[in-house]
Amino acid sequence: MIVRTMDFFSPEIRRNPFPLYDRLRAAAPLLHEPNFDAWMIFDYAGAKQALTDHDRFSSSMFAAGRRNPDWMIFLDPPRQSKLRGLISRAFTPKAIAELAPRIRELSRELLDKVSDRGEMDVAGEFATPLPMIVISEMIGVPSEEWPRFRHWSDVILKLSHTISAGSAAAAASADYFSVHTEMSAYVTALVEERRAQPKDDLLTRLVQAEVDGERLTGQEILGFVELLIVAGQETTSNLIANAILCFAANPDQLERLTASPELMPKAIEEVLRFRSPVQWVFRATKCDVEMHGQTIPAGKLVLPIIGSANRDPLIFTEPNRFDIGREPNPHIAFGHGIHFCLGAPLARLEASIALPDLLARLRRFEVAEESWEPRSALHVLGPTRLPVRFAPRPS
Repeated sequence: MIVRTMDFFSPEIRRNPFPLYDRLRAAAPLLHEPNFDAWMIFDYAGAKQALTDHDRFSSSMFAAGRRNPDWMIFLDPPRQSKLRGLISRAFTPKAIAELAPRIRELSRELLDKVSDRGEMDVAGEFATPLPMIVISEMIGVPSEEWPRFRHWSDVILKLSHTISAGSAAAAASADYFSVHTEMSAYVTALVEERRAQPKDDLLTRLVQAEVDGERLTGQEILGFVELLIVAGQETTSNLIANAILCFAANPDQLERLTASPELMPKAIEEVLRFRSPVQWVFRATKCDVEMHGQTIPAGKLVLPIIGSANRDPLIFTEPNRFDIGREPNPHIAFGHGIHFCLGAPLARLEASIALPDLLARLRRFEVAEESWEPRSALHVLGPTRLPVRFAPRPS
């Protein structure tokens, strides 16, 4: 069976890829897509193997003859382990917990602006600015800069279009180069400020940090900032917006949550499984890999399809049913192994604060556009805009 790239990335499929996943997974859990010469893994066991078997699968796209940004997620051990250890200091349980009051303050400030209108764009007015402001402030950038960060994030995310050749890939590469140059100048200036006047922020800690007795280079710091700008907001933004889509389509589960608010942590995990914010990630084979009776040659691009793995009926009972009480729920929405998302605790915290606030304001809400526009990045699931109508807050 051949997966047609045009179909796989069409807006219709990207809004709801799950019926296609079901058909492809049932036909052959491992499929070669000839249009961009990639091997797609649709089952849970295969995807998890690609995420964790570092002897056979590399995180660097150079292993497949392709390029990637200078980010930690595209590194293999031992360098990856050392850099991850460094950045993890900013994501300790204590550091994350201390952000809760600020997240709550931002959530309510954003919702206060729209509560009386009876309509809002959940994505653009709430789900995106909230985590973007949080991560901006963590890095040490004024919150009013978040629109600039949002633009940078959108451009960087379009690097997913470079998966294939053609005009879209060329445009994505050119736009990224432009933004990378702009960000380099911006971050270099901030680094010089922190060297002269250290502050209690993540950027200062990066400037002062050492790995193997050496300070991080300017390029490594820039790579950290680029990654944090993207990963620090995209997952949470899509998690919140996808939760609204899930509850709009499953009002019985919203009623259940309203009656039993203690189910919120499980509800968040079910949204992560049911509509995984990141649908697939990149890997490359270091050697020939046998899987599902086929051989993936060495040096090939591999796409573990996380969104499909999290609907695998061999792992999840009634996988296409949204169940906020699901237990167990061993989803891999945040990846698995050494590249498990460092920001997962922050995303969960932001959602645990933002969703109760949001659902309390969106009384009797309905999604205003059934055919919402998917996010520009091909590998994520979520709306660019999500207009909803609701009963305004009584004056």
